[in-house]
Amino acid sequence: MAALLHLEGVSSGYGRTAVLHEISLEVAAGEIVALIGANGAGKSTLLNTVTGLIPTRGGSTLFDAAPIDGLDTERIVRLGVTQVPERRQLFGTMTVEENLLMGAYARADRPGKARLAADLEEQYEQFPRLKERRRQLAQSMSGGEQQMAAIARALMSRPRLLLLDEPSLGLAPLIVRQIMEQIVTLRRRGCTILLVEQNARVALEIADRGYVLETGRITLAGPASDLLDDPAVQDAYLGGQGAGSRAMEERIRARAETYRASGGAGTAGD
Repeated sequence: MAALLHLEGVSSGYGRTAVLHEISLEVAAGEIVALIGANGAGKSTLLNTVTGLIPTRGGSTLFDAAPIDGLDTERIVRLGVTQVPERRQLFGTMTVEENLLMGAYARADRPGKARLAADLEEQYEQFPRLKERRRQLAQSMSGGEQQMAAIARALMSRPRLLLLDEPSLGLAPLIVRQIMEQIVTLRRRGCTILLVEQNARVALEIADRGYVLETGRITLAGPASDLLDDPAVQDAYLGGQGAGSRAMEERIRARAETYRASGGAGTAGD
């Protein structure tokens, strides 16, 4: 499959602090790709770099084979890339429906009232609870309902690529499962998804492929099923035995060196 998003040697950071170091990854059209890693690894920074919130310091970012480096965020959204930020960041004193309508603000097609109404109904069909809550203030909803609203708001921009930043954060396990099921449904409806998650197991269970980010560098990549079965990934991210042990650290370091030596072609099963 052709790459919808392609990063090649991308570096970025904040002020004088470098966070990402020569990141190379791809997301093909129609895929769910999971990006996993510990807190502080640079996962959110990567998403913010793709959407232009953080400028790149090197490398190239292509969306649908066209460079998007240096474009402002609004322009990138108009091209079809939309991010659901960590902790939802809804407008708390606005209603659910007002929040959803804000998602259509930067659309390139300038939809009229009829089109917007149809798009709202589409989101209410996808997330029936939001229809029940459409006149309710966003800040008064539960965490799971707010996450649904944040995703629906992003979908109102009609994205070709959806970037999800920690959608399971702070949610009960049952709600996490419901959110992940919704993400799978979105992919079935044609949405391509780059999923950033600290909850590595649920992310890899629904993803086609995955990348492991360690201190700003990609150290492992491969089919999600291979990463789930990888002992180093199990120990580091899936609650396996020996997490934090020297043996686990050595396995990750060895695989990272193999990955870099292969130019990013190595997989979890290599």
